[in-house]
Amino acid sequence: MSFSRVVALLTLYFAAGSGTTEYTGYEEEDRTPQLDYSDPYWCHSPSLTNGEVNCVSPRGKNYRSTLGTRCEMTCDRGYRLLGKSSIQCLASRRWSGTAYCRQIRCHVLPLIYHGRYTCTNGFAVDSRCEFTCDPGYRIEGEHSRTCLHGGTWSGVEPVCSDHEPPKIKCPLSRVKFAEPGKLTARVSWDPPVATDTADKMLDVILVGQAPDTHFKEGANIIRYKVYDQARNRAACKFIIRVEVKRCSELPPPLHGYLTCSSDGNNYGAVCDYHCEGGHERKGISSRVCQFQGTWSGGPAECVPMEIKSDVKTASALLDQFYEKRRLLILSAPDITDQQYKLQNIMIQKSDCGFDLRHVTVIELLDSPPRETGRIKEKQLAAEVIEGLRQAFRITRSYFSMVLLDKHGVDRERFITTMTSDELFSYIDNYLLDEAERERLELHRDFCD
Repeated sequence: MSFSRVVALLTLYFAAGSGTTEYTGYEEEDRTPQLDYSDPYWCHSPSLTNGEVNCVSPRGKNYRSTLGTRCEMTCDRGYRLLGKSSIQCLASRRWSGTAYCRQIRCHVLPLIYHGRYTCTNGFAVDSRCEFTCDPGYRIEGEHSRTCLHGGTWSGVEPVCSDHEPPKIKCPLSRVKFAEPGKLTARVSWDPPVATDTADKMLDVILVGQAPDTHFKEGANIIRYKVYDQARNRAACKFIIRVEVKRCSELPPPLHGYLTCSSDGNNYGAVCDYHCEGGHERKGISSRVCQFQGTWSGGPAECVPMEIKSDVKTASALLDQFYEKRRLLILSAPDITDQQYKLQNIMIQKSDCGFDLRHVTVIELLDSPPRETGRIKEKQLAAEVIEGLRQAFRITRSYFSMVLLDKHGVDRERFITTMTSDELFSYIDNYLLDEAERERLELHRDFCD
């Protein structure tokens, strides 16, 4: 039963008891309690931390805590009301409910990789958090986020991206001289210095020839590339210039030629003098290109070979031929021997071919006391003739021909005549080295 009905019944009961009025029923009165303001029921004065209380009293604004006063509870911005939003002062001198304001907070923002943030008021409402990136990184997205009244952050989380390329410094360019006898130079250098404001792990790549190797003559461009973890790129380059010190071209001697090492006239190159058949070297055997660009020594000459025939022993004669030319020794019982005459005619016609092959003919004819030995028109002494016959076991009884190499080794014997083509074929295939065969091919036409 409501409070208004109880009051109405009590009023009727006390009136009937006095005998003044008789009433068998009751009337429904207004639900609002009838307040006795001469002795009101007071509640304590309401308050709300971080909020506001607006009260309305039936008696007026000066009676904020009287019985029946109704108060509306609201919280400041940034706070959420927990409890009753509207309370009333009851006859029990208590309010019909309680309320308090709790601060609204956004969740803690996670730290961003390679960055940080600072907030104006922590994670409270209206707090603004500014994002910054580590050196070398740049923000992609919003630079700040604000804690909204609903407890959520504005915007989306930014990221710190590495957009700054690394830095790399190559060694200085340099000039190196080629090594003696070479057209290259061995060059080394320290690796380039690469740095990055963001990453410590950098990928440095060499583009070109590796250090501590031989570099060819001219300009050699060396490049380095560096990448950071975000694949930002930087590059540098330097030049290694290899210079070859050279001498002037060395002219070959008349009736001779040169064989040179390396490039022929570069620093350290060695040029050897050689003479064509029938000629011998006069002067130094070789010259060297020096660092100053000049040749060592003086030029050699190729002069007609002089074979001294007036020697007293066969060894003295042979010593003149060793390391110079080969010997072809012909022998016959007498000058009327048909084999000897035929062989002698073929040899005379091939005289140029023998010179190209460094071959000299020695003739031994007849028997003592009319025995004759000669090299072309030059006569040999009897002691020399006898020494040759004994050294190479040459008989006086019949025709024979002994072919010796340039070291004096008996390489082949012939007891019958041979054509010049047959003889040259044997010499070319078995007694000439590769270089000698090449020289022969160059000058073969001179004998036609």
